[in-house]
Amino acid sequence: MPVSAMTSNGKTKPTPEVRLAVLGRAGVGKSALVVRFLTRRFIWEYDPTLECTYKHVATLDDEMVTMEILDTAGQIETLQREGHIRWADGFIFVYAINDRQSFEEIVKLKDHLDDVKKTNVQCVLVGNKVDLMRERDVSTAEGMKLATDMACAFFETSVCEGSEEIYELFYEVAREVKRRKLIETKSRRRSSAAQVKQVFTKMFNPNKQTNRQSSM
Repeated sequence: MPVSAMTSNGKTKPTPEVRLAVLGRAGVGKSALVVRFLTRRFIWEYDPTLECTYKHVATLDDEMVTMEILDTAGQIETLQREGHIRWADGFIFVYAINDRQSFEEIVKLKDHLDDVKKTNVQCVLVGNKVDLMRERDVSTAEGMKLATDMACAFFETSVCEGSEEIYELFYEVAREVKRRKLIETKSRRRSSAAQVKQVFTKMFNPNKQTNRQSSM
């Protein structure tokens, strides 16, 4: 159900909606990341086969925004993942810095996303578990390079310890999605206005079109 905000004249209007999907290999901390963002608490154990969708209302650039966050299961079928990709507006890719396979999995996920969406998407790359620095298997430089290749922001964090980066990364991708939607809405309005103008021109200036054709 859409959330409404009160305007200055006392009327209500629905808040913009942003749908985010959190993707990554099982065990990288996707569920813990989402729960930390929503509750500022850390929970140790999760069922890796479960997926949940959460709704959260946030203020971005002085405007209320409803965020729907899909916490995907680690092992999902291709068709199910494709459904997640089509549903979401933005994506949070998560790997663990002590799990190279989870890092390499991100490339496959991004390639699949591009195949489904066939357009540029808003996303962020997150290297989790920096509290396990002694077990690090993926360097910061590698994460930054992959983020550059993906043309997205990069964060390293520890969901266990908690840090402001966790909140920043969610707001970063939500803000980019909101900005893209605004641009698309304005583009559609300009296109519709141009079409209406063209129709009225033909209705009220039929001779102009006829004269143009006869002069050719």
